[in-house]
Amino acid sequence: MTEDTTAPQDTTSEDAAGIAPEQAAAGDDRVKTLEENLANAQQEVLYARAETQNVRRRLEKEITDARAYAATGFARDILSVADNLARALEAIPAALRDDERLKSLIAGIEATGREIEKVFGNHGIQKVAAQGLPLDPNQHQAMLEVPHNEVEPGTVVQVLQHGYTIKDRLLRPAMVAVAKKPE
Repeated sequence: MTEDTTAPQDTTSEDAAGIAPEQAAAGDDRVKTLEENLANAQQEVLYARAETQNVRRRLEKEITDARAYAATGFARDILSVADNLARALEAIPAALRDDERLKSLIAGIEATGREIEKVFGNHGIQKVAAQGLPLDPNQHQAMLEVPHNEVEPGTVVQVLQHGYTIKDRLLRPAMVAVAKKPE
């Protein structure tokens, strides 16, 4: 009788590649963990790119707005100068307008008023339409109500001080008198 000298193989302790099942399971867990980490990192990169793009867009809008509305403070200040100039012209009586000695002075004041309006136009500053329109609280400020039969209540019947916009923003509301039903 001959003895078999080959040792019986334990198929439960190693697989065909020579790796113990415990090691293979640990390797699979490690691969899953690495894949999850990779997916998380890819997601974080996408979020970072999106956030960077949002910040860039916001900054571009802020720069555009800063350029468009840079003169807002100055424009508000110069509006009072334009108002005073207009009041000065309105205050000149008709008898003085015909006086030869004052014609050139009045013509100069009128030319200055036209130049201010032109400069306003060049910088996107425009008067707010008010006369004869319904009261718009976004553009008009009602200062008083006037009994009126000829127009609908809530209609602007007198502009006390012109309002202005710069580009699409309100610079100053128009101060107006609004019609109401007579009592």
